[in-house]
Amino acid sequence: MASAAGPVDYVALGDSYSSGTGAGAYTNSSCQRTNAAYPALYASAAKVASFSFVACGGATTSTVSTKQLGTLTAATDLVTITVGGNDIGFGNAMTTCTLQSPAACATAVNKSTATATKSLPAKLDAIYAKIKAKAPNAKLVVLGYPELYPATPKGMCGFMQAPSQVTLNNATVILNGVLAAAAARAGATYADVTEDFDGHELCSTSTAFVTGINFAAIGSSYHPTAAGQKSGYLAGLVGAIG
Repeated sequence: MASAAGPVDYVALGDSYSSGTGAGAYTNSSCQRTNAAYPALYASAAKVASFSFVACGGATTSTVSTKQLGTLTAATDLVTITVGGNDIGFGNAMTTCTLQSPAACATAVNKSTATATKSLPAKLDAIYAKIKAKAPNAKLVVLGYPELYPATPKGMCGFMQAPSQVTLNNATVILNGVLAAAAARAGATYADVTEDFDGHELCSTSTAFVTGINFAAIGSSYHPTAAGQKSGYLAGLVGAIG
C-alpha cells in the first residue's frame, strides 16, 4: 500500500468520521480519535514517513481552519478530510428523525440540505483553498459520507421509521454531491464510500458498518464501526489514491 514514490508525509483532517467516533478504543477522548480509524489504518499499512492525526469529533469547516491546519507544510504529501456534516446540522436532524415523526424528520432534513446547497459550497471552497495554500505539494483526498440505511427500507430500523430512512439517505446523496463538486473545483480527489458501505447499512442483511442509536453514548450513534472504518473508509481511500 506504500506510495510508488516512497513513504509519504500524511496529515489527516476532519470530523468524527475521520477521527473514528463509534469505532471505540479512543486514544484521545475529547476528539474521539482511535487507531481503528481509517487514517491510522492507512498510515500503518502504507508505512508513512510521518503522520499527523488531527481530525476531531464535532469539527466544522471553521474549526478545521482554526485548529487543524498547523502541521501542514510544503513537505506534506497527502491530506485526507471529511467535513461538512456538522456545518449543516446533520446530527441534529438525525436526532429529530430518530425521536419524531417522518414529517418532522423531513422538515429538519430539508433545513440541513438547504444549508448544504446554499452556504456550504463557499465554506468548502475556502477550507480546501487554505489546505492547498499550506500544503501546495500534497494530494488532497475528500471523503464523503455513507448512506446509513438500505435503499429499500423493510420497516422500522431501531427507532427510525421507513420514510425517515429514505429521507436521510436522500440527504446524504445531496451532501455528497456538494462535497464532490467542491473537491472537483479545488482540484482534489473525491472518494465516494457509499459503494464500500453498500449492503452493510443499518438493518441490512449483512453486518452493519455503522452504529445505531446509542442513548448511553449519543455522540457515537450513526457512525462507522471499526469494521466500517476498515472495510468502508479505508477501502474507499485506497481506491481513490490508486
